[in-house]
Amino acid sequence: MTQLFDLTGKTAVAIGGNSVLGSSMAKGLAAHGAKVAIVGRNLEKAQQVAAEIEENGGIAKAFQADVSTRADLVRVADEIDAWSGGCDVLLNAPGKNSATPFFELEMEEWDDIMDVNLKGIVQTCQIFAKRMIEQGRGGSIINISSVSSTTPLSKVFTYSVSKAGLNSATQFLARELAPYGIRVNAIIPGFFPAEQNRKILSPERVASIMNHTPMQRFGEPDELQGAAVWLASGKASGFVTGTLIRVDGGFGSMTI
Repeated sequence: MTQLFDLTGKTAVAIGGNSVLGSSMAKGLAAHGAKVAIVGRNLEKAQQVAAEIEENGGIAKAFQADVSTRADLVRVADEIDAWSGGCDVLLNAPGKNSATPFFELEMEEWDDIMDVNLKGIVQTCQIFAKRMIEQGRGGSIINISSVSSTTPLSKVFTYSVSKAGLNSATQFLARELAPYGIRVNAIIPGFFPAEQNRKILSPERVASIMNHTPMQRFGEPDELQGAAVWLASGKASGFVTGTLIRVDGGFGSMTI
């Protein structure tokens, strides 16, 4: 049964793999045998994640790239090709948030968030999926969405819109890339202790979240690893594409 989740011989590229959630999922992929490229804007943080993976017996290397800059992504894709010979799993986990009220929102901030959360992921899919097609061995793309993509949350207007767009892009690309054996899915995390959402977690907001979460707690980053490993494995999820997988403590099942 464990062979279903064996990623030995696969290369996983973790965009935003230096973040709290991205690094946890990257470590999960490495623990199941994948060779992992940790890609982040902050190279020092990416190096720390790669070092932790190697300390635990995995194979990883850190790479620097700004997901909103296409030239950076092309360069890092070339570097990863030279390092490992291609990409089998693309984990898209960059993210940027803001609590700016709607009527105070400037388009510079809108563009900045969209450039990372949506445009950046579209660009990574263009660049890496094309290379997956050229490799001819299929692959898996895993996009990290948010509960705000289906239930718009107060105080995070641009973030919610960007993640809703990401869900649509995921399902479109699942159809576009299926003929090449490339599966495209998204994970919808609930509330996890990531840096970007801690900034807006007042006591009142925490109480509201708990009232809407049947499991009555926040998620732990490691609880995203199972979904990521499952979606990465062609043996375990070979007929799964275009899905939005919730890991949210039941948040999405609540109404009133």
